[in-house]
Amino acid sequence: LSDLIYARILEPASKRSSYKTASEFLEKPSYQLHDIYRALDVLGNECDFIQSEVYKNSHLLGKRNDAILYYDCTNYFFETEKPDEEIVDEVTGEIILGPRQFGISKENKTSPIVEMGLIMDRRGIPISMCIHPGNTNEQLTAVPLEKEVIKMTGNKKFIYCADAGLGSYNIRKFNDMGGRAYIVTQSVKKLGQEIKDIVFNDSNYRLLSNDDAITLKEMRTFNKKDANNLSLYNDFAYKVIPANTAMDTGLYEEKVYKNGRTKKVKAKGTLHQYIIVTFSRKMMEYQRTIRERQLERAKKLLRLKDPEKIKKGPNDIRRFLKNTSSDTANYVLDMDKIHEEEKYDGFYAVATNLDDSAKDILAVAQNRYKIEDCFRIMKTNFDARPVFLRKPERIRAHFLICYTALLIYRLMECKLDDNLTHVTTSNLIKTLRNMNVVNMDDMYYKSIYSGSQALDALERCFELQLNRKYYRPSDLNKIVKKFSK
Repeated sequence: LSDLIYARILEPASKRSSYKTASEFLEKPSYQLHDIYRALDVLGNECDFIQSEVYKNSHLLGKRNDAILYYDCTNYFFETEKPDEEIVDEVTGEIILGPRQFGISKENKTSPIVEMGLIMDRRGIPISMCIHPGNTNEQLTAVPLEKEVIKMTGNKKFIYCADAGLGSYNIRKFNDMGGRAYIVTQSVKKLGQEIKDIVFNDSNYRLLSNDDAITLKEMRTFNKKDANNLSLYNDFAYKVIPANTAMDTGLYEEKVYKNGRTKKVKAKGTLHQYIIVTFSRKMMEYQRTIRERQLERAKKLLRLKDPEKIKKGPNDIRRFLKNTSSDTANYVLDMDKIHEEEKYDGFYAVATNLDDSAKDILAVAQNRYKIEDCFRIMKTNFDARPVFLRKPERIRAHFLICYTALLIYRLMECKLDDNLTHVTTSNLIKTLRNMNVVNMDDMYYKSIYSGSQALDALERCFELQLNRKYYRPSDLNKIVKKFSK
């Protein structure tokens, strides 16, 4: 497992290539290639246990900031044209769906996919992950993984943070219990009309920086070219709106009817929450610039007069077009649709059950980008796909290796940040990959890499004396023993 993880960071490739890479390590593998594939079955079946142990042991390397947990999902395409068949458990008779299934994806590809859910802490260090079939509704994955994390952390209280797609009322209800809390992105367009009226009303808006009163009209019309307004241009107007919602508590109560009969009915409760709405002039202008470019492409599509190409989609330029004739294809710009979208330019909202200041809550929500960065590292730097595996447990094992590689990388990155040294992902990984030595007639080892700022930062942090040109075999053996303790 260690060799597969190190190979995933240094030379991401297939398991066969990873075995070849491990053969070039100072500690040569004491196993054969077929042992790797057999080990994948064990790793896949013990995936949850390994994650739990890795999480507990990660505390030995530094303090984990796990009071706030971020959750998100991503998809991985597989090089196959057919989804997995259903598997029937021989003992229980349960029908288990194979992981590779057709599902919804942003790229609209037709290949089967596997869905990964990932939870990380506030510093961007992973805590746990789960693998689901590609056709699984992502909203159904959050609560089961949270329950596993609650077991891992010893029922520790935390704040759940996610985007709007993973902030359903069932998820909010779960995180409104047990001393937990939630901060989830809220679409302003999907708010009820009563709350929308409050959002667009100019009263009670304040600046996020100093809490001074301000109106939306002032935010939209000030002269941004005036140097005195630069701070206002970078600022946000915000408003906190109480938005309590009736919810199903999961409990039952007895209802007595007039004729004396009683019946058990579901007990209703109230989800106490707030909607924090912000408005940014800078964001408004950015969104309008994007829309103008989309409208130019929509006008170009109109000039082609090809009705087959004009099929509305929720997020593409064709949503701005409408057919004005029931008999023929007569498409024009849908000005009502355009004006309706313009109303929401510059607005952003989160829903929460916390009573903390809006500034603190929004600061927590802004850190969600780190989980997207985790997915980017796994897909781009660690080549999590393509995956040349078929059995479900081996697919889980592959993603466990990628997950653990990400965890180790993030711990290393945070350790560097703690030493006031920030190194970019590409720089750090490139430095690690270049740190090769050559055996000179079994007398000594010669480094074939040169010094760099990233190498100096690693040396200051870990003190392994790996910034030298020559090494005695005993020097490297001491380093190996240091790691094996």
